[in-house]
Amino acid sequence: MLSRPLGSKRGQRRRRRRDRGPDRQPRRLRTQTGLERDSVRVFVAVFPPPEVQQALIEAARLTPTNAFRLTAPERVHLTLKFLGDVPPDSLPRITATLEPIRRDHEPFDVLTSSFGVFPSPRRARVLWAGLGEGKEQMRSLAQTVETLLEPEGFQPEKKSFMPHITLGRARRPTPFDPTGANLPELRFTVSAIDLVQSKHSPKGVAYSTLTRYEL
Repeated sequence: MLSRPLGSKRGQRRRRRRDRGPDRQPRRLRTQTGLERDSVRVFVAVFPPPEVQQALIEAARLTPTNAFRLTAPERVHLTLKFLGDVPPDSLPRITATLEPIRRDHEPFDVLTSSFGVFPSPRRARVLWAGLGEGKEQMRSLAQTVETLLEPEGFQPEKKSFMPHITLGRARRPTPFDPTGANLPELRFTVSAIDLVQSKHSPKGVAYSTLTRYEL
């Protein structure tokens, strides 16, 4: 038994003080007996089809900068909710909690629109592709994920959800204005979301789908 909900406020505050994101090394969790065990780093995401993943990375390579370390095409995704480090034995509960997604949403099309950066063009650290068509449906999907997981202790994000597909990260802040970079309009259908585990190995980071929820 856990002494607190899976995503308790205290646990989430602790996670925020550490590096966040699916590509970071999972940490070790301390049990009630004081022993430590490996955690599992998980997130909920939409993965474009392989041809779209590849096309996005190829377009990112053509941007007028080499400051960003681009994501491997097979890892290109849109994060709906980052759950962080959780105990392995909590996964069945998380999996069951997300089941209503299947009946509450139908497949929809999205269209990529333009490049963007976080946090700003003057100090760009993350390169991403935004959405035009399908943006509101993606927001609704993310809101459903938040609503389903909140009773399990995973607190909703304070910032408004902005759908974006991360393509690369810079090692240090760098000036980059994405308005001068061309991103082709790429259309694909969102027909499922994935509960994903991020694993580290000597070869790097790999994602594995724990559960796929067909819409």
